[in-house]
This record gives sequence, structure tokens and C-alpha cells, in this order.
Amino acid sequence: MINASAHGWIDKFFFEQNAQQQAVINDSKVFYEKTRQTGFLVGYTTHFVTGKPMATKGWTTEEFSKIALLNTLFGVYQLTENNRDHMQFLQKCVAFYNDLHPKSSNFLYKILPQDSLSHSLEKIISSRVQTNDNIISKNFSHILTNALLFIDVLAFKKYLKEGNIPEKYLKKTEEIIVNIVSLALQTKETKTKYDELLQKLFESSVRYTKFSKLGIVSLENLDLSYFNDDYEKFYLIDMAGMAMWNDEKIEKTEEHFLYKLAEKLDIEHSFVQQSIADIDVFLTTNKEQIPYFNFSNPVKHFYDQTTQSVHTLISRNKNRLLLEISQSRELMVLLAKSTTRDLNPEEKKKVRNQILDICKTIPSLTIFLVPGGSLLLPILIKFIPQMLPSAFNENLDLEQE
Repeated sequence: MINASAHGWIDKFFFEQNAQQQAVINDSKVFYEKTRQTGFLVGYTTHFVTGKPMATKGWTTEEFSKIALLNTLFGVYQLTENNRDHMQFLQKCVAFYNDLHPKSSNFLYKILPQDSLSHSLEKIISSRVQTNDNIISKNFSHILTNALLFIDVLAFKKYLKEGNIPEKYLKKTEEIIVNIVSLALQTKETKTKYDELLQKLFESSVRYTKFSKLGIVSLENLDLSYFNDDYEKFYLIDMAGMAMWNDEKIEKTEEHFLYKLAEKLDIEHSFVQQSIADIDVFLTTNKEQIPYFNFSNPVKHFYDQTTQSVHTLISRNKNRLLLEISQSRELMVLLAKSTTRDLNPEEKKKVRNQILDICKTIPSLTIFLVPGGSLLLPILIKFIPQMLPSAFNENLDLEQE
């Protein structure tokens, strides 16, 4: 299984996906619509448009987003260049991001001359993907999202066709999308608590625009002539539809807005109908897992996110962790006691110190040693007894008698 948090994941991705000598993707609209159904366009990916299914059990949101970005960029490359040569793709993709962010910028300061193309792209994609899985290093009260990550794909497609990225393309694209989202929300007959939040979500997702109220008061006044590629137009319609879905329905006035937008972009009404249907299915199915729907209670959201992150860490390091714990008799006894009663302050301190000593020996768990790591330590300690063999608790029950 691919681990998108470990070095070499891009090479492994292409080894697995190219093993079957799959055909080149050649239907642009079908690829886009399948990508929409994965959730990548709204910042929450559940699966991928690949010929060979991928095992994703235990993946973090960030890992899903990394694979989704790579796979979608590769799909656009196939559509534009009409080949599946992944080495040529890597060359084009790294060159694209170098053009997007010159080497003098901080963005690529970790890219070294001796890095392979795949390793360079791994670093780039890691810096592009934003989630709040890593609670320690990011402010959990601030909304970080990949809702606008598809703009990278649009810019890459433009780069492949024209050989460069038009000046201010990214800034202009962001401005248009945020304006469309704002106008879409204004059409809602019934305002909900999520409307203002969603507006802020998009504004906080922009990378190239210092957002301010741009004074666009109607769709008729918005100049969309800058968008001439079908993917740009498709994405604009989907973002508007997603914005208006947040009360779990599309009202007549909202549907009318989407059709007017499609007409302005010279897109068929059938595309709008499919867009509404696909977004409704995806958001209805995945609403509980999509971040912006769950920010009404930031404390609960923080706990849920950290719990999932810790669970993933200990699952991946279970064998090593169990070995280290089994070698500490005192820790075993204290963990046993914790399954039947609350530990006193002195016992808790001993458990904490011994768990931290173990974390020092396992590279993936050193996250608990950095500033702020103590916030996650109680969750780690809570999970440990649950992952021990069942015989452990049975024997400890006898010991307590």
C-alpha cells in the first residue's frame, strides 16, 4: 500500500498504476466529471480516477489530497499531451511549479539540485496540500482547506498548452471564483449559519489574492471572458453549486442562477443538471466528514481531528510501540490499573514520562515531544490499553483481585 507521507510514494504510485499498461485518458469531460465525483473539487477526496483501485485504509485527509492532486495533474497531462510517460510528466510538472514559484522564493527552498524529479515533486505537493490534520503545527481555529486546490490543475493545463502561465492567472482565477461564490450565496432565499462561514472558507483558501470586497453586485456585471477553457468553466459552475448546497437543497432561484451562469459561459444545461446531481450525492454521503460543515463546534472538531491523527500514528507504529511497552514492567502495571480505575496524579505522571521516553525511540512518535505535543498525549495514553492483546486485560484483572 502507498504511504503518501513517506519518501518514494510518487515512484510507487506510478509503478502500481503503470503496471497494467493502461490506455491514455482521452475523454476530457468524462475525466472531469469522474474527478468531481471523487470530492477533490470541494477539498475532500474519497477515491481516485485510476485504472487500478488503490488501497486507502488508514490514510489521512492530507494523504488523500496528495494522491488526488498528483493523479489529477497526471490526468490533465494525458489529455493534453496524449501519452502516459510518467517521466515526461514529472519533468513538465516540476518545471510548471518552478515557473509558478521561482527558485528565489521560499516555496521551493527545500528543493535541492541532487533531488530526483519524483522526490522534488513530493516536496512540492506536500507544500501545496493544506489540511488541519497536523493540529500541532497549525492553528486549529483557522480554516485551512483544499477547496481551491483544483486551481493548480487549471494552471498546469494552461502551462501545457501555452508553455507558460499567463501573468496574474492564478490571482485572477481566484478572484473570479470567490466572486461567483459570493454571488451564489446572495441568491439564497433562506440564509443559514453556514453561509458566512463558507464565504470565509473560500476567502481563507486563496493563495495569491489579498481578498477584499470587489464590488461585484450581479452576475451580469462580472466579466468571465478571461475563462476560455472548458475545465475553468466547469469548475466555476461546480463551485457555485457546492456553495448553494450547504442547506442540503438547491432552491429554484439558485438553480436559475446556475443556468444563467452556464449560459454566460456557453455551457450546456445538461452539464448543470449533472453537476447538481453529483454534488448532491457526494455531499449528502460525506457531509459529516467535510470540515466546513463541522466548525459550529470548534472544540469538538479539534478533539475529533486530533483523535483521528493519533489513532493513525499508533496504528502505523503498533508493533514497535507494543514491543517497547512490554519491556517496561512498571508501565504495564500502571496501564493495567488504568483499565479498572483512574490513576492518581503520581501514577499519571509516571505513565506520561515513560510514554514520552518510548516516543523518543520511535521516529514517527517524536511529534509528541515538540511544543504542543502534550495536548495529544492524553489521547495517545487513552488508546494504548485498547490496542493491547485481549489476554493483557484479562491477566491484569486477575492481578487486581
